[in-house]
Amino acid sequence: MLATLLLLLSPLLAQQHSYTPAEIDNGGRLFQGSCAGCHGTTGDNVPGINLFRGQFRRATSDTDLINIIRTGIPGTSMPPANFSQDQAGMIVAYLRNAADSPARSTTTGLQGDAARGRTIFETKGNCRSCHRVNGVGVRTAPDLSDVGRLRQAGELERALIDPTADLRPGNRFFRATTKDGAAVTGRLLNQDSFSVQLIDSKEQLVSLLKANLRDYGFLKDSPMPSFKDKLNAQELADLVSYLLSLKGQNP
Repeated sequence: MLATLLLLLSPLLAQQHSYTPAEIDNGGRLFQGSCAGCHGTTGDNVPGINLFRGQFRRATSDTDLINIIRTGIPGTSMPPANFSQDQAGMIVAYLRNAADSPARSTTTGLQGDAARGRTIFETKGNCRSCHRVNGVGVRTAPDLSDVGRLRQAGELERALIDPTADLRPGNRFFRATTKDGAAVTGRLLNQDSFSVQLIDSKEQLVSLLKANLRDYGFLKDSPMPSFKDKLNAQELADLVSYLLSLKGQNP
């Protein structure tokens, strides 16, 4: 049910409503029970769609979104749903609240502080030894300058606790072994039928001809260490809060 909202890229700017905690809670139950099977528990399971970001392609108000939930979108995989007006409104309340909520740890419920999180990122976490933010840091791991625009709090927390379990395809490291046994590991930049290009652990651009390689491919495990035992619950919440604040324009 509620297969694909196909609703990204246009914020709900008009006719916004105030919702009670009870409506939000009930909307969460309805969403998780009827919508999460297709959209995922965090609303981003459908490629190119993220319901928890509060951005919708076909709606300019909460009323529009309620109507879409109830009547579906003809010609798409989004079917009508057997929800009352009030029930559809509760789902909207849940989605709106998710978009407006401050960063909280999904495992502890602690409120994170972005300023403290930045300090952890730069010192105790030693994240700059691999990652870059707004031109500062190393390029051997993915650039995090706009990670807060792309990822949810729960995703970021899981990535910090168990990097391999939440490893996205585009973030996997690549290893190539030459015919003489030399191995090069790094972040893949490009590959075609004849060659591969990657950035190695020394931030050097390496280009290799596939004809000279014994084997090559993506690594199964993430090289990123787990912060499960390195950071306490509050520090983890703070670091997640800082990462969520990175939207491509922070100093």
